[in-house]
Order: sequence, then structure tokens, then C-alpha cells
Amino acid sequence: MQWGFLFFFNSVLLGVGLAMDAFSVSLANGLREPKMHFPRMSLIAGVFGAFQAVMPLIGWICIHTILQYFRVFEKCIPWIALILLAFIGGKMIYESIKEVPEEEKTSKKMGTTELLVMGIATSIDALSVGFTISEYEAVMAITAALIIGVVTYLICLVGLILGKKFGTRFSSKAQILGGLILIGIGFEIFVTGVFF
Repeated sequence: MQWGFLFFFNSVLLGVGLAMDAFSVSLANGLREPKMHFPRMSLIAGVFGAFQAVMPLIGWICIHTILQYFRVFEKCIPWIALILLAFIGGKMIYESIKEVPEEEKTSKKMGTTELLVMGIATSIDALSVGFTISEYEAVMAITAALIIGVVTYLICLVGLILGKKFGTRFSSKAQILGGLILIGIGFEIFVTGVFF
């Protein structure tokens, strides 16, 4: 691959493709926290973007160093994503149906640990992008990863804004919907990774 329009176009397309899970999770987080302010939205989108940028680089490094170990780990990726997202989604659903005043349900903020787990869960399949960019030299791989991260950041901001808008309207059911979305994403990653 040479520097040029095709390189940047492919990197943007990779970013869009990889960001779809993070977009859905951002949508769920916006539904969960309808009063979220822009700095927090930017932080959440930034975490997802950072993980989406780092994971392909880790995959690229594995391709160029410890390929045989990465191939074994690759089979675990769908299982890990399913377990993490099903746990977080189930927790959101449980918290929304237990007897808690409505104000507490809609104002409950996602913690740092939960955000990091979601970042890992939605980006772990991006490790395999290391195979896609394996022929890139180091500078090109880093550039592609940065493009993927920026695209993910922007797409996640859109997801958070949309989630906030609909979360305000449907706040009583927003957390249940958010949990179902996360569980659905986990199953989609699992089915795609295991059967296709």
C-alpha cells in the first residue's frame, strides 16, 4: 500500500466499519444518561476512539512479532466480547427494573471501570484489523490507527447525541433499551466471529 487517496479512504472505511459497535454502545449510553454534558460525551467518545485506534496497532505488532500466539487468541475474541457486553447489558437491565426512584435511574452515570470494559469489549475485534494492515510500514499503520480512532470518536459523538435526544423522551425505558442493545451487540460479535 502506498500513501495516497486510497490509503486514507481505506482507513476511513475501516474506521466506519469498526465504529459501528461503539456507535451502538454510545447510543445506549446516551439513552442511559440523557442529561450528559459535552465534556463527558467527548470523554466517552474519546475512550472508544482510543481503544479502536490502539487495538489494530496491537494486532499489527502481533503480526510482526508473535503471530502464532495471536492466532490462538483470535478464537477467544467473540467469546470475550459476548461475555463483557452481556454482563454490562444485563446489569443495566437489572438496575432499571429493580425498585429505585425514577430520578436515580435516569441520572445514574457510567463509572470509569464500566467505560473501560465497554471500550475493550467494542474494540477487541479490531485486533484482527492488524491482519488487514499487516503490509503497512510502522508509520502507515500508526496513521491508519489514528484515522480509525478519529472516525470512531466522531461516530460515537453522534451516537451519544442521538441517545441523549431519545433518552430524554423515553427515559423510563431507556436503560432497558440500552442494556438490550449491548447484549445484542455482544451476540452479533459472537455470531459473526464464530460462524462467519
